[in-house]
Amino acid sequence: MVTKNETVVLTGATGYVGQLILSELSQKFKEVRCLTRSPEKLTGLPENCQVLKVDLLQEHQIDEALEGASVAFYLVHSLNDSDDFENLESVSAMNFAQAAARNKLKRLVYLGALARASTDSSPHMRSRHIVGDILRESGVPTFELRASVIIGAGSMPFESIRALVERLPMMIIPRWVRQPLQPIAASDLKIHLLRAAEIRTDTSQVIEIGGSDVISFLDLMKIYAKARGLRRLMINVPVISPSLSSHWLRIFTPAHYQVGRRIVDSSMHDSVVTQEPVLEFAIPALSVSGAVDKALKDERESLDFMENMDDSTSTKMAVKRSTIGTRFVEQRIVSMRSDVATASRALGRTGGQYGWHWATWLWKLRALIDRCVGGVGYREAVRSSTLREGDVLNFWSVRRSESTRLTLEADMRLPGEAILDLRITDLKNGEADEVNIVHTVSFNPKGFLGFVYWYTLFPIHTLVFSKMIKSMVAKIEAEYVPADRF
Repeated sequence: MVTKNETVVLTGATGYVGQLILSELSQKFKEVRCLTRSPEKLTGLPENCQVLKVDLLQEHQIDEALEGASVAFYLVHSLNDSDDFENLESVSAMNFAQAAARNKLKRLVYLGALARASTDSSPHMRSRHIVGDILRESGVPTFELRASVIIGAGSMPFESIRALVERLPMMIIPRWVRQPLQPIAASDLKIHLLRAAEIRTDTSQVIEIGGSDVISFLDLMKIYAKARGLRRLMINVPVISPSLSSHWLRIFTPAHYQVGRRIVDSSMHDSVVTQEPVLEFAIPALSVSGAVDKALKDERESLDFMENMDDSTSTKMAVKRSTIGTRFVEQRIVSMRSDVATASRALGRTGGQYGWHWATWLWKLRALIDRCVGGVGYREAVRSSTLREGDVLNFWSVRRSESTRLTLEADMRLPGEAILDLRITDLKNGEADEVNIVHTVSFNPKGFLGFVYWYTLFPIHTLVFSKMIKSMVAKIEAEYVPADRF
């Protein structure tokens, strides 16, 4: 099962499942070739990862990508492309299967959908099964892993369920949400996929995988609500059609309409493991409640969502706003003439006795309101001479402290979780010192009140944070002494 001397090809490298296994693949294989139509979305990869721009409708591009490889993951779909996605998926799979056979790959690993095939299958489920058939018929030994709903932050079905539960205090529940399914934790799915890549085999197999519980979408929503401490009124209405439900999903979730519609269509099928356990994949599985708790815990502890940014070489502030799951992320970037050391000193002069760079009185007013509702208020800073993780900065706690980075988490009473991140990056443009200061704010709302809070205070936050970063830039540039002055 040693794979260290092999090259693996990862299609769908920018997708949720591709990102889930990419880091581990780089540790197990000599080289990882990431195939994508959007190479710019893959940054900060391990040294042994190569990004290739490949369109699976172009056979010659696939052949070049597979040359010399041993294993390939097929993790692509065309749900967002058009209503002709079934044909697109079949053609892409055929091109890839034929190229894999020509290049004599040893194994293919495909993630399909767990559902019984029938004449009433939805187009999405039918297409998923057809793609699996095409890959297995290539002659290359293929593991087709069939899974139900994946529970993990970023998984489209999980994010759709999360958005509904978070945003709607009352929900109308159609009949289709009672269909049985067997969700799998993202961490368990990752173990299965990695194991499939390592097993030597001369035959193709379909492996059904799932968690330890068989529940319904309704149960999953209730489990999520309980994990988040949310009370939700759910009214059963048997007459709502899947078509109407998909439009409802489009309004209240971040999912694209086409994807949301096909998720609803697919949910009409039982999605439960019926196959006898396969010895090589006898992996202990998390319960649904355990999987939800782990997804929320991993998301809370991870700060990776702050790494995506656009480099700016302009002194004019660049503002980037996005949503990741239910989390709002707002990033401000300003380029300035300074060295890293001078700019970094400003991070250590944030909060406590130094104030908050602009209108500290507003921060104290916000802390007073927090104290009035039972929060921590404007505490005296409890900090080391150099900021360390766990130090207190007024109504923040330090999550991360590095020479060029400071990450704070709010301890106030909030209908959600707030994080403030300040980072200095060296642009190294020419001989002159030039750095970016990156100011990132994120808020993950809890329930409907969390969304109301974010949008109500949005104008005030925009003013305060914009002025804050401008003040920091002015102070840094005033302190900076260019080397050519000596």
